[in-house]
Formats: sequence, C-alpha cells, structure tokens
Amino acid sequence: MANSNRFAADCRLFPSDKNCSLYIAGTEEEVLQVAVRHAVEEHGHEESEELRNQIKSLLKPE
Repeated sequence: MANSNRFAADCRLFPSDKNCSLYIAGTEEEVLQVAVRHAVEEHGHEESEELRNQIKSLLKPE
C-alpha cells in the first residue's frame, strides 16, 4: 500500500453556500467514495454516475 498513488479532493474547488473546506486524501477509490458521500449527505447532491464523474475529474495527485 505504501507505493499506492494518493489522490486528493478539495471541497473548496466546488462553489457552495456552506463555504466547505473539507480536504480528502487517499487512494483514488477511497477519495471518490468519501467525496461522493460527502456531496450527497452534506451538500444535497443526488448520487449519480454524473456526480461521480464530475468529482473524479477534479481529483488531483497528492
């Protein structure tokens, strides 16, 4: 696992009324899973393949 590539998602990159500052880092799949859950539970987005693809496109190598 030490050689796994790490990725990050920064909620500040998404416009939001909440001014959320959450930063998530880990493997690509871990970050995507948590970021989608956060977007749905905290920001009211509908879970969909489109949302997953949007978030995945914003992941950055850490």
